[in-house]
Amino acid sequence: MNQFAKAQAYSIRQINRITTKQISLGIVLLKLILVGIVVVRYLPYASTSDLVFDETFFWFILAGFLAQLVDGALGMAYGATSSTLLLSYGLPPKLASAAVHTAEVFTTGVSGLSHIRFGNFDKRLFFKLIIPGVIFASLGAFLLGSVIDGDLIRPYVSAYLLILGVLILLKAFKKQQETKENTKGAPALAAFGAFLDAIGGGGWGPIVTSNLIRKGNSPSTIIGTVNTAEFFVTYVTAGVLIYFTGINSWQIILGLILGGVLAAPLGALIVKKVSKKTLFIAVGSLIIITSLFSIYTALY
Repeated sequence: MNQFAKAQAYSIRQINRITTKQISLGIVLLKLILVGIVVVRYLPYASTSDLVFDETFFWFILAGFLAQLVDGALGMAYGATSSTLLLSYGLPPKLASAAVHTAEVFTTGVSGLSHIRFGNFDKRLFFKLIIPGVIFASLGAFLLGSVIDGDLIRPYVSAYLLILGVLILLKAFKKQQETKENTKGAPALAAFGAFLDAIGGGGWGPIVTSNLIRKGNSPSTIIGTVNTAEFFVTYVTAGVLIYFTGINSWQIILGLILGGVLAAPLGALIVKKVSKKTLFIAVGSLIIITSLFSIYTALY
């Protein structure tokens, strides 16, 4: 056995020793760290007008609830839905992405813990996703914060996702729905999805979840595992973007967080109870609708 094979075997043994309980504790600890940083570093400097919780706050609670309910049940669309809403509200792309990812740290954390609790989780796939995901999320967030405009590539990503949504929808109507474990290429999908998610405000779920489901994997396990990995990817993205932009629009962020946290356990329960064919139809339809809307808004 060569040195590379030995190192790989050692890494696999170390990963196998990590329990789902330790992963859950890691999620909770990272969330507490972020709360501490936000409260100490940013909250004291928030403007008085930004801390007035009026009707807008309650509308964003509803928006966060619905977005996370869909994301927790189908494994996608929180970022795309929330980013579209914030951009239409008038926030610049950098601030919108920072706000969405800050809120998403909390919603994906609760969602991940819920999926682990309900058994929608594959530990081996999880570790295939988070390492390249974290690396490329950091790169994408850095580029968005200091170099590029994420809006430029959104139409092309949306066109790709539209085709993918059609393929998934067609798969739902095949006579035999065979479930097979096929996670080949998962690290590459994680890298691509995390990068686009960071610079475009959404893309992790549609790219990673959709492609892994299309390969024939169990939708509930894929959705739960990808959602759990998304917490770590989002955590890094939010950290980098906050460094460049700070935190603005507190009532929007807190509204999204509160609504999302309330909906997260419901989404994890739904994905456990709903049939595989129904999930295929729902995922495919959602991707098609959101992709068409994104293309329309980009062109017009």
